[in-house]
Amino acid sequence: MGIMEKMRLDGKAIYVTGGARGIGKSVATGFAEAGADLAIVDVDIAEAEKTAKEIAEKNGVKTIAIKCDVTDPDDVKAMVAKVVETFGKLDVAFNNAGICINEPAEEMSYEAWMKVININLNGVFLTAQAAGQVMLKQGYGSIINTASMSGHIVNVPQPQCAYNASKAGVIMLTKSMAVEWAKKNVRVNCISPGYIGTELISNDPKLKPLVEEWNKIGPMGRIGKPEELQGICVYLAGDSSPFTTGSDFIVDGAFTSF
Repeated sequence: MGIMEKMRLDGKAIYVTGGARGIGKSVATGFAEAGADLAIVDVDIAEAEKTAKEIAEKNGVKTIAIKCDVTDPDDVKAMVAKVVETFGKLDVAFNNAGICINEPAEEMSYEAWMKVININLNGVFLTAQAAGQVMLKQGYGSIINTASMSGHIVNVPQPQCAYNASKAGVIMLTKSMAVEWAKKNVRVNCISPGYIGTELISNDPKLKPLVEEWNKIGPMGRIGKPEELQGICVYLAGDSSPFTTGSDFIVDGAFTSF
C-alpha cells in the first residue's frame, strides 16, 4: 500500500466532539473528504444534525449526530456505545470539545474555573477513556485530543489561567495514556493549535482588538484557519502514522517559537 492510500480513511468510523462548528466541523470535513464515516457529537444537537447532513451530502459518507455532555460519564459512555452500534467499530476518536473563559485569576470564581476544567480536561479524560476501552478490546485505534499552544505558553494580553492549565493537562494526559497503551496498538496523540480564526472568533466584535494584536505579534502576521488543522488530524487518524503516539503537534504559525 502506497503512502497516498495509507492517508485515505475509507471505511473508518470516527467521532468528533465539539463537531458542530469551528475546529471540530472543519476537521470532521477533512476526515469525510478522506473517506471516513462520522459521528458529529455536540451539546447543540440541532447544529450537530445540520453539520452531519451537510458533510454527508457533500462527501457521500455516512454520518450521524449525537447529543453529548462530555462532562457526564453516562452521557459519554452512551455516545461511544451509539457510535459502535451504528458503525460496528470505533477507529478514531477526536476529543475536541472545549471552552475558554477570559478572567483575571484573582477575580475568577471557582464555578468558572471548574467549568473550564470539567469540559477541557475532565471531558477529554472521559471521552478518551471510553474510546480507549473500546479500542483496547478491538486491538487497535487512534485517539486525537485537542490541546493548545496555551498548554506551552501563557497567552497575552488576555487572562486565561484555567484554559492554560486545562490544556497543559491534556498534553500530559495524552502522553500518559499513550505510554499505557503503546503495546496494545492504541495510539494517543494531541494537537496544539495556535490562534485559529473560527466563526466564533471572526464574528465577535469584542474579540477584534485581540485578533489585531495576535496578527501584529505573530511571526506569520495572521492567525490560522480551521482547515489548516485538517492535514495533521488526517495523518494521525490514518494508517501512515503507526509509530506516532504520545506526541503533541503544535500548529501555531511559529507563535510559540519566540
